[in-house]
Amino acid sequence: MAANGEEVKLLGVAASTFVCRVQLGLNLKGVEYKFVEQDLENKSEELLKYNPIHKKVPVLVHNERPISESLVILEYIDDTWKVNPFLPSEPYQRAMARFWAKFIDDKVLLASWTSVFTNDEKEREKNIRESDEALKFLEDELKGKFFGGEEIAFVDIAAVYIAFWVPLIQDIGGLQLLTNEKFPKLYNWSQEFLNHPIVKETMPPRDPLFAFFKARYDNLIASK
Repeated sequence: MAANGEEVKLLGVAASTFVCRVQLGLNLKGVEYKFVEQDLENKSEELLKYNPIHKKVPVLVHNERPISESLVILEYIDDTWKVNPFLPSEPYQRAMARFWAKFIDDKVLLASWTSVFTNDEKEREKNIRESDEALKFLEDELKGKFFGGEEIAFVDIAAVYIAFWVPLIQDIGGLQLLTNEKFPKLYNWSQEFLNHPIVKETMPPRDPLFAFFKARYDNLIASK
């Protein structure tokens, strides 16, 4: 539903949870956009032009105005396209949504990732404990079908990594980071989230991602 004359494009890679956040935000709003796949091993002139500071994806370009950082982009999308808002209008609730989204980035992503992708067993155990602690906070925070209540909202989009990538990497590493037994509310949320029609259409195919990260994991283990 980009208005006539508007140009919306997204620079990204399919394997990125951060890019997926932006795709979800655009798709939930019904915004038409062009996806421009990037090769991060050979960064394009376009990427360097639009994100000269970090040189990373995602970058949303709206009428030649670039915005980077996935959570910042999500707020921009919500402010620009008013349909299906995913940030609350009430100031305290809005602040808390921002808090929990940043909590996911600060406390869940690195700990859960390092739980799998490390050769240091002490480091693995430390990160499993930290991941468990962070996921328990989110388990306690989840009060409804979604973090946004009955509809997918800002924190749900930020948590796409937990719903899709955590089960994938835990299968690769033979761990149990997110299970129905450990975190029943969070696990049920992940199933509801992934089965939402727009989310299902947006998520990348699992098998190629599994093969890609499994090869990376095998190489890491072989290097011990």
